Amino acid sequence: MGSSARSRLDQPRTGRTGLISLPSYDPEAFGKLSERIARFLGTGRFIVWMTVVIILWVVWNTLLPDVVRFDDYPFIFLTLMLSLQASYAAPLILLAQNRQDNRDRVNMEQDRARSDRTIADTEYLTREVAALRQGLGEVATRAFIASELGSVRSELQSLLKEIDERREASEAL
Repeated sequence: MGSSARSRLDQPRTGRTGLISLPSYDPEAFGKLSERIARFLGTGRFIVWMTVVIILWVVWNTLLPDVVRFDDYPFIFLTLMLSLQASYAAPLILLAQNRQDNRDRVNMEQDRARSDRTIADTEYLTREVAALRQGLGEVATRAFIASELGSVRSELQSLLKEIDERREASEAL
């Protein structure tokens, strides 16, 4: 058997073996960088700087001597630079929007799961409250005890009156 790039069969290969090795990049770092660029492209600061650069470009290439001009009218090189900037800006903005959509989707899934847990908890508590109400139906409540005490008091008072009347009747004899 020939020598292998990996020493164990249960371990994945760590790198490509071949003549051409493509550079690797961290997609997360690239995504964060693209979001920062897209955020900057959407600011007033970018518009001001872009306007200043274009004005300087046009002034440089129209008012200065021919020796130092690098892009004569109709400013083809400026058009090329603006097209290049636009061709990079659009995909960077789309990449940033896709990443934001992914974050929104994850947040929505977490909100949905949290909502489901809240609904389940609410249903559980509703069942518990219903069970407690049923249990309290069999237990004497404060109002029931007060009404029963009132009737017991009135009964005791009538018995005391009867006893007093009998005592007075027996003393009168």
